[in-house]
Amino acid sequence: MNQSKSDYWQALLDIIREINTIQESQLVLEKILDVVINQLAAERGFILLKQEDQGMFIPCAARNIAPEKLSDISEISQSAVKKVLDQGQPVLIYDAMSDQDFDSAKSVILHQISSIACVPLVLKGDLIGAIYIDSRGQKARLNQQSLDFLVAIAHQAAIALENARLIEKLKDENERLRSAVDKLYSFDEIIGSSPAMESVFKVARKVVNADTTLLITGETGTGKEMFARAIHYSGPRNTHPFIPVSCAAIPENLLESELFGYKKGAFTSANKDKKGLIEAANHGTLFLDEIAELPSQLQVKLLRFLQEHEIVAIGDHLVKKLDVRVIAATNRNLKERIRDGLFREDLFYRLNIINLLLPPLRERNDDIQKLALFFLNKFAKSSGKPIKGLSKPALEKLQKYHWPGNVRELENCIERSVILSGSEVIDAGELLLESFEPNDKISAGMQIEEVSKKLLQKTLDHCEGNKTRAAAMLGVSLRWVHYKMKEWDINESATST
Repeated sequence: MNQSKSDYWQALLDIIREINTIQESQLVLEKILDVVINQLAAERGFILLKQEDQGMFIPCAARNIAPEKLSDISEISQSAVKKVLDQGQPVLIYDAMSDQDFDSAKSVILHQISSIACVPLVLKGDLIGAIYIDSRGQKARLNQQSLDFLVAIAHQAAIALENARLIEKLKDENERLRSAVDKLYSFDEIIGSSPAMESVFKVARKVVNADTTLLITGETGTGKEMFARAIHYSGPRNTHPFIPVSCAAIPENLLESELFGYKKGAFTSANKDKKGLIEAANHGTLFLDEIAELPSQLQVKLLRFLQEHEIVAIGDHLVKKLDVRVIAATNRNLKERIRDGLFREDLFYRLNIINLLLPPLRERNDDIQKLALFFLNKFAKSSGKPIKGLSKPALEKLQKYHWPGNVRELENCIERSVILSGSEVIDAGELLLESFEPNDKISAGMQIEEVSKKLLQKTLDHCEGNKTRAAAMLGVSLRWVHYKMKEWDINESATST
């Protein structure tokens, strides 16, 4: 088949455009081989690639060659292929039957090969493979123009193949990292089997696939962000961003622009457009930690976003529709903040569709030993110290402590003990814990009624006014709680149950 130079170069441009869009290496090879055979009217062909782990070249794609023949290159003009792999130079045989270098080759005689072209695949100076094609009889004769085209294709093929391999590698690495992240932030990585934690897990797993807003409450150090991440990475949004924002850590005058973004020129230092964190979380999850500290004017904007799923950047008129799940968290009593005029009631009810109340560590006595040993192994390994465990008195000391800083305080305590310890077993004396003297302590001579009143008030405060939970903690009936609150004139801050 005779073709003009312009036909060849047009075909070359077409194939370059096409193979550079393919992201799978095997598809690149298949496409290149199809184009070469069709364009040069060849009958058969294959592509060899070097296998670094095996130190040899093996066929990775073929056309019109029986699969069983691919394992034996000697059946397919070994002489031409060997010459290319040895010398790294293209080979062209116009008439193999008459060529003194190839006329006695077994494959040439056996298959009556007429014309052969074989070119090296070279990347950054390294030979990575070869492209081979041939024709039998008089159907087609390969010529110098054919070889030039094949050489040009080989140059582009090596680059396209490398790009596809890099993309595959990145995809594999991304998948590996994603699997690691999913495992790291799964519920299985949260330590806790006490009854108090089991009830939390039960609710958390139910809301994984929901898009509704979620409010996580609990004291500082109980693991609110850990649960938020577990919910995100266990659900359908796990391939999209999880964006954590501390409403207390960002200065009030910057928080609006950080959340909602701004347009260039919106204020003096706005020299370019900036995407806000809400938009950055599109299709994913926005975690608003310490939501109680959100300024009043931003509470209005956040409420509008939760209702309409729309935002407007500062200095912009364009309304952006977004798909973001919001998980908020606080260690404050939001109902008290509402009474004090510091938090909007309508925003509270919009956030509090599902409430996940994390118990403090002092209510999870069964989990203290597991957590302590987990942290012990973690810090012993990172510090290279041969610490094997905690003594019985040390464990008893941990379980008797009140843990005002919760799991975070326990982690810090164990880390400090590992650093300072010089033995294989940490004893009670090596656990440095703060003394605890509450202002409302019980003293000798106090009346039973006064003690009971203080205990009920403290329990209600801890349960954020939830009378049902307070009754369960105290081991009394809900009716008793209602009766005593009225009798002792305890502030009616509890939720009706």
